[in-house]
Amino acid sequence: MQAIIDFFQKFVDIFITRGMYQMVLDGLKNTAIITLGALAIGVVIGTLIAVIKYFAEDSKALRPLALLCDIYTTVVRGIPMVVLLMIFYFIILVHAEGIVVGIVAFGINSGAYMAELIRSGINAVNVGQMEAGRSLGLSKMQTMRKIILPQAVRYILPAIGNELIALVKETSVAGYVAVVDVTRALFLIRNNTFQSVVTLTLLAAIYLVIVIILTRLLKLLERRLSTNDKRRKS
Repeated sequence: MQAIIDFFQKFVDIFITRGMYQMVLDGLKNTAIITLGALAIGVVIGTLIAVIKYFAEDSKALRPLALLCDIYTTVVRGIPMVVLLMIFYFIILVHAEGIVVGIVAFGINSGAYMAELIRSGINAVNVGQMEAGRSLGLSKMQTMRKIILPQAVRYILPAIGNELIALVKETSVAGYVAVVDVTRALFLIRNNTFQSVVTLTLLAAIYLVIVIILTRLLKLLERRLSTNDKRRKS
């Protein structure tokens, strides 16, 4: 019991009395910016690669481009995230700010994984939908944009939600490129106060709460999509 009281007394002293909660909030803001920015880039890259590989199955002209996409995904997946982050920071985007580097690096990494998620969502749509669109006079790209992708969304969104959860946790290494995200912020507070138990416990709790909230939202989304599918079928 005394240990719990001491814990909360130290917590109040560090984050309320000394006002270090502001550093945590700023770190959370940077974590959110990097995560959402990287997710947007990942979705764009993933969609482009998925569409290219989809059309390359019936087009010889696109197969070299599809091969480049395969090389991209293989290389990015094969490089650890920390290494990729530092390559962008020290070699590619030398003069860019750490947050920009983080968004780009995490986005490119996410795109390599998102590509297969989106491609599987597109492949889950009945192949007859492409033929139906073509019979209506639409081009392949128009059919993809107006018919297939909107139907594939219900398969893709849950996967994007899982990628969002993974990105939130992956951004904990953003501190390697001078970004004060929530992890880096609490590490700095720990170094200044020498209170590892309080700071690391709070850090773990923050990530846990974020993941729980996102997981609940993802389940609600899946239920709504499932309900909409049942309504369409009935």
